[in-house]
Amino acid sequence: MSFQEHKYLVVRQAISPELANFCFNYFMIKRQAVAYMYRNKVLQETPLLGSWNDPLVPGVYSHYADTVMETLLLKVLPLVQHHVQEDLVPTYSYARVYEKGKALVRHKDRESCEISATLNLGGDAWPIFIDPTGTNNVLDVKKGLVKSGAPEGVQVDLQPGDLLLYSGCDLEHWREPFTGDICAQVFLHYNRTDGRFGRAHQFDQRPMLGLPHGIRVA
Repeated sequence: MSFQEHKYLVVRQAISPELANFCFNYFMIKRQAVAYMYRNKVLQETPLLGSWNDPLVPGVYSHYADTVMETLLLKVLPLVQHHVQEDLVPTYSYARVYEKGKALVRHKDRESCEISATLNLGGDAWPIFIDPTGTNNVLDVKKGLVKSGAPEGVQVDLQPGDLLLYSGCDLEHWREPFTGDICAQVFLHYNRTDGRFGRAHQFDQRPMLGLPHGIRVA
């Protein structure tokens, strides 16, 4: 199976289980510390530390461009380029800690996610589904409304350190309601250097990696 043929590919042990476990524990400690600071008004909510206000998965801790996750974005880049067989530019990382009962609505990604990867960092097993047909079946992303008879998709099970690589703008992907307790994942996004979005979205239009969303190149 190749990425070029199917527009998605499972890469086992994209990072070592030890590194995945390190990132998992780091992010769980950060989640706990940030919750404490927000709850006790040590500081105001800030995109520099993440939030619980993700519109796709409300009520769970998520962080755009966490520094460790941005470092993973660069670390995994050569591996992703190897499988895609094209030059890529990094755009951004986005990490979440999912909790019991939460789901990821069926959707396609925006322009800075031409080549996407979801990397399992740890916690309870939770499959992701991907529709390899490339059809458009979502009627309303926010409400999770999908056309009747939409393809069921392919179930992908990932262990810590495993990565699902896919064409984020072309293939719908989602997760059914989570029956476990905790699962931490990070999305790593790239664009083709000479593709339809290309360098215009390098670093997700930020001056550099590590900056919050919305800081734009002057």
